[in-house]
Amino acid sequence: MAYWLCITNEENWKVIREKNIWGVPERHKNTIAKVKLGDKLLIYLKQERDKDTVKEPRIAAVYEAVSEVFKDTSRIFKSPRGMGNETFPLRIKLKPVKIFDKPVEFKPLIPKLKFITNKKRWSGHLMGKAMREIPEEDYKLIIDSA
Repeated sequence: MAYWLCITNEENWKVIREKNIWGVPERHKNTIAKVKLGDKLLIYLKQERDKDTVKEPRIAAVYEAVSEVFKDTSRIFKSPRGMGNETFPLRIKLKPVKIFDKPVEFKPLIPKLKFITNKKRWSGHLMGKAMREIPEEDYKLIIDSA
C-alpha cells in the first residue's frame, strides 16, 4: 500500500467531498498512474488568502482509492487561476476513511516529516505537484496528529 498527499484548494476540496473523486491534469499522468486500489490519499489544502485572513496549509481528510485511473473531462472541478480551462481529467474514485473534524495543521508537522528534507524551503517539496507519495511513517504521524 502506498500513501499520497493530494494537493488541492478549498473549492475543489468541496468537490472531492461531495463526489468522492480525485482528479489531476494530464501532465501528472505518470504520478496518478502509480496509485493502486487500497492506497490511502491524504487531502492537503494549500495555504490560501481570503481577504485579510490567511488559511494555513492543512490536511482535511483521508480517502482510499477504490478505482483504477480513468479519464473524464466533465467540468466538476474549478480551474484555479492561471490554469486556463483545466478539467483535471485523470481521475480516481475515492472512499472516505476519515474526514477530520478539525483539519491537521501542516506547518507544525514539518520538522518531523521524513519526505520534507529541506525544512526551510519545505514548500518546494509540494510546488508544481498535484500529488506526491509519502512514507508510511509520515502518514502515521499525520493521522496520529488528527
